[in-house]
Amino acid sequence: MEKKNVRMQIINPHCAGIDIGSRSHYVAVGQELSDVKEFGVYADDLVAICEHLKANGITSVAMESTGSYWQNLYVELVRYDFEVVLANGKFTKNIKGKKTDVKDARWIQKLHSIGLLSGSFLPDEQTEKLRTFCRQRENWITLAAEATHKMQKYLKLLNFRLDVVVRDVTGLTGLTIIKDICNGNLDPASLAKHRHFNCRKSEEEIAKALKGNNREDYLFGLKQELECYHFYQKKIVDCEKMITAFLKNQINTQPEKKKLKTTDKQHKRINKNAIKGIDLNQASFQYFGGIDLMAIEGLGHSTILSIISEVGPEGFKKFETAKQFTSWLRLAPNNKISGGKLLSSKTPKGSNRLKIALRNAANAVGNLKDTHLSNFFNRVCYRKGRTVAVSAIARKLVVIIWNMIVKNIPYQPPSQYLFLDEKRKLKLVSRIRKTIDKFEIKANDLGFELH
Repeated sequence: MEKKNVRMQIINPHCAGIDIGSRSHYVAVGQELSDVKEFGVYADDLVAICEHLKANGITSVAMESTGSYWQNLYVELVRYDFEVVLANGKFTKNIKGKKTDVKDARWIQKLHSIGLLSGSFLPDEQTEKLRTFCRQRENWITLAAEATHKMQKYLKLLNFRLDVVVRDVTGLTGLTIIKDICNGNLDPASLAKHRHFNCRKSEEEIAKALKGNNREDYLFGLKQELECYHFYQKKIVDCEKMITAFLKNQINTQPEKKKLKTTDKQHKRINKNAIKGIDLNQASFQYFGGIDLMAIEGLGHSTILSIISEVGPEGFKKFETAKQFTSWLRLAPNNKISGGKLLSSKTPKGSNRLKIALRNAANAVGNLKDTHLSNFFNRVCYRKGRTVAVSAIARKLVVIIWNMIVKNIPYQPPSQYLFLDEKRKLKLVSRIRKTIDKFEIKANDLGFELH
């Protein structure tokens, strides 16, 4: 039987494939061995790669997102006006057999030429700068939390049970007491006098909790961790200054955005890790051109900052539909069908910082009462558990946010969020109406007309 030679249609005829490495990059402009050339990783080598591609008439380039080695080359290729496809490594895996850098480069070039590689999402340059500041701030917050845990450990070893008498050892009362301990004051009575008036425990109980063994090695460790904590807090403040300056600069350069004003969100709680120096409610409203994301219940300051820094206003427009956006965040079911039968519909593994922030916001929605999203959360939670409900609400939040930013659709839930005073007012009015109906009170008896 005569063999048939089946060829696939060439989608990108003038393309190249690059195998990214830590010490060298292999560039393939064709499928022959002579078409593969090795380059270094220095700045001059990156320029040489671009000139080599231009000389061979290349217009489109595909490469793997290997670690952070691709970033400098990507910037240089974009500067030379190449169409760059940054592919996920799982889509460029070579067929079985001997694996070399040369084969990898040729395989990437072949896959890209027949259009089998899709590019990863990359934010614009301004959003990428803001993302760097925000991620650095998150790293410092994580280190500050680790220092707090170590301070708690040394306090327990010293038998100073400060964690029992105060809610937060890094609060006003806790930090003042720890600082005084590190300065050499070990008298429980005088340490208890640092009690803030909002503290629930009395001075006598705090003094009982601060009778310790006063070991020198543990005191030394506590002092070191306190110094680290203050150092991290200073770095957090520096990052917040850069974020604030960046957002204000972006808003002030566009007069139409600067004029926008939104309503205050008094029910949105501001915790100690919220960014300081800027009203993020007002700044996000202006940054997104009049889109009030803070109106969505469950979305707090940290979630809004993640949306601004991870995707940005222009990043949402790269996703044609809300389904594509939820799929990119891995919040949509990954349906696997074979023989007309659904084998699996689990949500894919993996997460990024925005997905984590949205899941935290969804978890906060589950703690609310009598709102549109919290009622949906409770229905799902009753049937399938809280974990599934968190994923479902996170996906719903993604769809709402995408429609607000891309389609400019304001958030209008069927049941509006009410402040605590408004809820009390409604209950009081309902109770009064029931009393009036019960005793058959007439308008003349009260001296005014009832409506």
